[in-house]
Amino acid sequence: MASVVTATPRWLLGPGPANVDPRVLQALATPVQGHLDPEFVATLDRIRDGLKRLFRTSSDATLAISGTGSAGMETCLVNVIEPGDKVIVGVGGYFGRRICQVAERLGAEVIQVPYEPGTALEPQRFIDEVKRHPEAKVAAIVHAETSTGVLQPLEEIGRALADTETLFMVDCVTSLGGAPVEVEKWHVDLTYSCSQKCIGMVSGLSPVTFSAKAMEVVRRRRRPPASFYLGIDVLLDYWGEGRVYHHTACSTLYYGLKAALDLIFAEGLEARWKRHAEVGQMMQRRVQELGCTLFAREGQRLPMLTAIVAPESVDGAAVRRALLEQYSIEVGAGLGEWKDKLWRVGLMGYNARPVLVDLVCGALGELLRSR
Repeated sequence: MASVVTATPRWLLGPGPANVDPRVLQALATPVQGHLDPEFVATLDRIRDGLKRLFRTSSDATLAISGTGSAGMETCLVNVIEPGDKVIVGVGGYFGRRICQVAERLGAEVIQVPYEPGTALEPQRFIDEVKRHPEAKVAAIVHAETSTGVLQPLEEIGRALADTETLFMVDCVTSLGGAPVEVEKWHVDLTYSCSQKCIGMVSGLSPVTFSAKAMEVVRRRRRPPASFYLGIDVLLDYWGEGRVYHHTACSTLYYGLKAALDLIFAEGLEARWKRHAEVGQMMQRRVQELGCTLFAREGQRLPMLTAIVAPESVDGAAVRRALLEQYSIEVGAGLGEWKDKLWRVGLMGYNARPVLVDLVCGALGELLRSR
């Protein structure tokens, strides 16, 4: 007799993954199709159209990588970086450092622009560093720094880099689908995200988009990208009209992504941004009413991810464990040096609802009063 796999239901209110709409779960039960089935490849075309609308771009070099957000990061870097290239990276949290690590593995010379965790990088500082290194191949920054709860302004940077040779790369893993991301308006050349946060799907896919400027850099490479699996040249052969075999794409995940995109546009993208903003403000207000401090500076906070400083009077790890064991609520710990000092509460996609603000703040309040 076949074994039955079970899992305890959780409210996934951390930095991701998040709970998904039942209609997306239903789409994930679509019968499995081959990666070259005509119905499936037609669905890929619709997904590409949806991602272009979501990124606010007209670039056909837009697709969903088979992999998580980290695969999207590597896709953007491995396709344009060659050994010895300079890469400028704004670093004010864990994921800025991750960009540095990937670039270094590709043989790049990394120039860090450090800024205080919990704050946004002042755009002119970043622009000035790019001006000091006009030969830099890429200038990269995190739009939504998930480790600290900070939202980074991008428009001024993109405008300043638009007429340079340097490619502007942005990590919008946490922001896409929950806050404005304007790829063409902000002159962003390389962008990546993930499926399991504000887009409202399970993990396993990473939307990316390359500008015409970025694709010209790809075409001028001395050698092909070091990764075949993440090579944008061969990936576009599969996503394009030729449908050249590249890898065995998981139809299940892509049908889930198609359903999630349909729900986003049925709601309206601007309405979705507004919902995340309102729920995020509610969450941040309620947390402060409990006597807690927010890590990110006021006016620079992410709407969909709130980083809370655990009071010194409590064991931060014990509170998170109690939330999971007693209330079946998962929230995130801090990363790196903030491991037991922060609670990271995410209200993303399907979970960006006032009722879940009540749920997590009610549970957190009970635990803080009992300690």
